[in-house]
Order: sequence, then structure tokens, then C-alpha cells
Amino acid sequence: MNEIKNDEYFMREAIKEAEIAASIGEVPIGAVVVRNGEIIARAHNERETGKDATRHAEIIAIERACAALHGWRLIGCDLYVTLEPCPMCAGATVNARIVRVIYGASDLRAGAFGSIFNLNDYPVNHKPEIVRGVLADECLAPIQAFFKERRKK
Repeated sequence: MNEIKNDEYFMREAIKEAEIAASIGEVPIGAVVVRNGEIIARAHNERETGKDATRHAEIIAIERACAALHGWRLIGCDLYVTLEPCPMCAGATVNARIVRVIYGASDLRAGAFGSIFNLNDYPVNHKPEIVRGVLADECLAPIQAFFKERRKK
């Protein structure tokens, strides 16, 4: 039970990052990297503001965590993200040796940890534990609202 409460706490921190993304016109996706119960990196989508297709919340959070730990192996780290990682971000979690990936909403168009395919089904050199659906409705609502507003324009 304690792990569930921790997962919800850290997912709410990722949701705060998603809110920042929405406030600057980005798709509201947020991520945090946690090690030993402490947030060591946080990020939100920056594709539009950075004019860079790779500026997903997960990638930025992983970059910041690597900088904080002075290395590319994020041993002992968990990634919390409001939307299921895409293939690029799923690959980054494998390469960074993330222990667990905890996501909120499934991504039925690009999800690479179970929705479209599961990267862990392939013979990759590291397989993070995947926890799906943590605060899924709270994570999905801002994304749906964002795209509903976009369609109006």
C-alpha cells in the first residue's frame, strides 16, 4: 500500500509539470525522475518552445537526472510520466537503466510499453518494470482538454 501512495505522490508531481507545459502552449505531459524517494529531475514537454522533436518530458527529465548524478546510468531511479512513453522515450529509459517506469494514461497512438507494442517484449539489454494507470484519469484529462481546445481553433 505504501508504494501505491508513493507512486500517486510522485505522479502528482509529474502532473504539476504537465500543467506548466499547458501554460506555455505545450502538450501537457510531465515527468519526474526519483531516486531513494527524492525527485532528482523534473521536466515537461518543450517541443514547441524548443523547436525540437526530441524535447519530450521523459528525455529532458532523463538528461537532467544524468547531469545530477554525473553519469548516464540511472541505476536505482524510477521515471514517473503522465503519458505512456513513445518508442523514443521508451528506448531512452532502457538505455538509461531506469528501474521502473510508472505512467498515468495509456497512449493508444504511440505507446511503447503496452499500447501499440511493448519494448520489453524484445531482447533488449535492460527491461524496466512497468506500472500502468497511476492516476490515469487525472493525467489524461489535461491532454484531452488541450487537444479539444486546439480543434476549436
